[in-house]
Amino acid sequence: MDRATFACSTAFFRDFGNSSPGVFPGAQVDFIDKVDSFGYSDFFRDYLIPNQPCVFSAKFTEDWSSRKTWVTRDGKPNFQHLLREFGEAVVPVAKCDLKEYNSNPKEQLPFKEFVEYWQEYIRNGYRSSRGCLYLKDWHLSRAFPEQDVYTTPVYFSSDWLNEYWDAVAVDDFRFVYMGPKGSWTPFHADVFRSYSWSANICGRKRWLLYPAGQEEFLKDRHGNLPFDVTAPELRDKRIYPRFSRSQAPLEILQEAGEIVFIPSGWHHQVHNLEDTISINHNWVNGCNVAVMWCFLQDELAAVQREISQWKDPMDDWHLQCQLIMKSCTGIDYKEFYNFLKVIAENRISVLEKGLDEESSSHNNSKAAISTLGMLHAVFDLKRTVKVLSSLSANEDFRKLDLTSLSPTPEVLLQHLESAIDTALL
Repeated sequence: MDRATFACSTAFFRDFGNSSPGVFPGAQVDFIDKVDSFGYSDFFRDYLIPNQPCVFSAKFTEDWSSRKTWVTRDGKPNFQHLLREFGEAVVPVAKCDLKEYNSNPKEQLPFKEFVEYWQEYIRNGYRSSRGCLYLKDWHLSRAFPEQDVYTTPVYFSSDWLNEYWDAVAVDDFRFVYMGPKGSWTPFHADVFRSYSWSANICGRKRWLLYPAGQEEFLKDRHGNLPFDVTAPELRDKRIYPRFSRSQAPLEILQEAGEIVFIPSGWHHQVHNLEDTISINHNWVNGCNVAVMWCFLQDELAAVQREISQWKDPMDDWHLQCQLIMKSCTGIDYKEFYNFLKVIAENRISVLEKGLDEESSSHNNSKAAISTLGMLHAVFDLKRTVKVLSSLSANEDFRKLDLTSLSPTPEVLLQHLESAIDTALL
């Protein structure tokens, strides 16, 4: 990475707005091919801040062990190797032919059974009485921490979601997907409206992308998003009255080894054109944490509307709204505060104590900050201050019992602002 250039480029860490320039029909998604000449600062400036998609060439993943051992010489999944390594694991498998709410229902299967199904599915001409099954959202890194199957590219290393959930040791947002030709993921936007990156270990995918905001034109007359944006019924104005106002999706044909970057809040649908294995991460950082906060406010407002008739007879109505929200999204306002606190304190620690090789080599967050530089830590803190200030002033947040929060939001904000001022001296 061009660390010296990045460290000196303070312009990249001005007080950027949440810009999202228009993407016009027929626009092409940028393809990044040159590993040596494309640095983090380029990605930050051209894709993270503008919230625009791009594709990285297979050169960026050619050293991954999974690209060498999970794939046969003819580019197919290496089932024998995968069974040796993971045969006894239990994995989440989606049924692509069925719809449950607006997704595919899942079941837990032994990995060995899924691979046996997959091989038989191929032999039978991609047909089975069980339908089309797709291994999705497998936390392989968490289940097999000793496996060194890939390295997160530096462009995606400012990853607050995994930094926080690693710290509390309850979850992560690193996934493996495996599925036969014809498996697919219905229309959706990613968790918390996060960024995502997806690397094909083998196989090909077709992506259909809609810029943030375009999904409003794809809702039916009841306000529901479609399950499948390729379905003919979307052209029926009686069902989808605003579909004709939507722009055509951006289409990406992702080849083996390539990485697709999906911007924050972009809805998308993905089809496997061949037997495919991919590695995916969701992540949030200073560039899109405000988008996450807006999403959480929208989610809470939706819950409040749904149970508004119970507001007067229910003494703890506001708390119940938070509980329902957390069951639906995975987080509530108090945990969002703790999320911001952990991220902020990691950066304050780095700014106050500095970095040393020994500590950063055993701490993923410090290792990332070490790679990206002190200016990035300051940028992160500035963005955290903005969102934390908004959260602290939020009426629904202030109605909660905040006595369990330590430090208090006011004290944490003062600490952050002091750390920023000291760093900029």
